[in-house]
Amino acid sequence: MTVIVVADSAARLPAELRDKWGIREVPLHILLDDADLREGVDEVPEDIHDRQATTAGATPAELAHIYQQALADSGGDGVVAVHISSALSGTYGNAERTAADLDPAVRVVDSKSAAMGTGFTALAAAQAAAAGEDLDSVVRAANTAVKRTRAFVLVHRLDNLRRSGRIGGASAWLGTALSLKPLLKVDDDGKLVLAQRVRTVRHATEAMIDRVGEVVGDGRAALAVHHVANPDAAADLADRLAQRLPSCEPAIITPLGAVLALHVGAGALAVCLQLAD
Repeated sequence: MTVIVVADSAARLPAELRDKWGIREVPLHILLDDADLREGVDEVPEDIHDRQATTAGATPAELAHIYQQALADSGGDGVVAVHISSALSGTYGNAERTAADLDPAVRVVDSKSAAMGTGFTALAAAQAAAAGEDLDSVVRAANTAVKRTRAFVLVHRLDNLRRSGRIGGASAWLGTALSLKPLLKVDDDGKLVLAQRVRTVRHATEAMIDRVGEVVGDGRAALAVHHVANPDAAADLADRLAQRLPSCEPAIITPLGAVLALHVGAGALAVCLQLAD
């Protein structure tokens, strides 16, 4: 048997990649009116980012269920759970406590990122597991991948950010200009912080491409482009990244997902990357 990797729905891993590498997924939650909707399981309104909804992490019971099943399926080889940044969700804290109560063979990794920033780390762990690495080696592969990961987010609207408690130091700049297009980044501690203030979407997109280009340089990286109800802009961004970074494989393009969309709002674009080892 092999070590099994678990991620949460905020990782935005396409189903074909989860299936190929045997990655299990636990859902995060959207709380809308009196309904508790599980991302990726229950039907969520397409305009959820415009609703008065909130989000919640995976529960200890959900985590325990999927960890126990994965541990049994691994034949005792172990489970590595890669979760959304502990600075952005309570899921990691629940996961640590759940794993501690279950079995030493269940290990939890803080991706210090979100979306495919988390997904790429889960993939690195799953690829190490598929290569026959033992539990400690798979954990090391995941933790090494965390250090090679970067994420940037371009926000079109400020409303969702105002409601969000996930944006570090936001009060000082959110109200500075109605036309402000914040370019955000996930910092080394896994917090979502302001990277740059830009006046127009076009300039903000160019700034994000420049930031990604500076990080990758002449090297190689896995790339993902995410969007909130903005597929044409995501496709254009992916094309421009391909032109800027010809040594990289084409970017994966996926929606940002309901949970993350609630925090950044309609029109948002994001780029996640993981530098080659």
